[in-house]
Amino acid sequence: MRKWISFPKQVGVASKQAHADFPEQAIFEREVGRSGFFGPATHFHHRHAPTGWSDWEGELRPRNFDFNKLDNVATESPWQVPMLLHNAQCKFRIWHCQERMNFLVRNADGDELLFVHEGRGELFCDYGHITLEKGDYFAIPRSTSWRLEPIEPMQIVMIEATNSAYQLPEKGLVGNHAIFDPACLDTPDIDDAFKAQYSEDSWQVQVKRHGKISTITYPFNPLDAIGWHGDLAPVRINWRDIRPLMSHRYHLPPSAHTTFVADGFVVCTFVPRPIESDPGALKVPFYHNNDDYDEVLFYHEGDFFSRDNIDKGMVTFHPAGFTHGPHPKAFQAGLEYRKKFTDEVAVMLDTRHALEMGDVCTGVENPDYVNSWKAKDDNKA
Repeated sequence: MRKWISFPKQVGVASKQAHADFPEQAIFEREVGRSGFFGPATHFHHRHAPTGWSDWEGELRPRNFDFNKLDNVATESPWQVPMLLHNAQCKFRIWHCQERMNFLVRNADGDELLFVHEGRGELFCDYGHITLEKGDYFAIPRSTSWRLEPIEPMQIVMIEATNSAYQLPEKGLVGNHAIFDPACLDTPDIDDAFKAQYSEDSWQVQVKRHGKISTITYPFNPLDAIGWHGDLAPVRINWRDIRPLMSHRYHLPPSAHTTFVADGFVVCTFVPRPIESDPGALKVPFYHNNDDYDEVLFYHEGDFFSRDNIDKGMVTFHPAGFTHGPHPKAFQAGLEYRKKFTDEVAVMLDTRHALEMGDVCTGVENPDYVNSWKAKDDNKA
């Protein structure tokens, strides 16, 4: 059984509490941690911002993509959209569903998580019918057949848990009803809309397995269940149902906002919340090296207070291996208590193993993003 080489020690001038009451001569704190904020960690106090670089060379760097500019994601089938970010355990795609699907799809490679960025629509699957709205997550168990009928054109983030299943995070001391009560989870229903689509006409199912598509034809619509019982089903929750953990005296790490867990990665949701009010508490995300995880943020809506020049529909990608944190303007605003409340909504994907970029990413990347942290002459990040 693995055990970290870990023991507490303090050298030089340091605060007693992480993310609070910094030494006056070193306002820049940097966390170096393992296992996604759950393993051993050290907090450094620096005289200069850890992201205050003046130049950067090489492939490893912070990246920013404007996925609003993708022109090949309005496809008939979700299996036709290009891979954006991926590894052996996780696939990240964006799909624009604009037309009614006259066929079914089935993912035999893993569970699928849909996040509705724009639009709304009717989803039909083995388990029944459900209406999806903007801001909904919908987790679909592996090998479930489904299709969409958009009411309005839909933009959907798709995150595949390859060869694993989506689960809810352990909530520990705060109890099972914190963040969101499991009673908030909705499931499809065998309702009138579902029964109305029973059909003896020919239907096809596009099955994805090992990334390849096979097509199964039935002389009837296979979505013909009259009922079901059990504890395996697709579930829906909207970000508005999430009540974030908060502390007015301590800036909680991103892991406190975990919504779904799968093998090798987690999905977190940042929703509006009050900013810490204690005078000594850090008000913005802390500079950190999360050296075991790659971090991806999809910006859904609101004012993204820790980033400059980021709009909804954009994605930032911070691979493991370097310090990252708030942009200079956001950090300074946190010091001066300019903001009392965050109104951002964002979906974060944290992966244990390195992500690869799809070929289409290079066409929508902002190559100057790495320079947005460049050191300023006044050393204020």
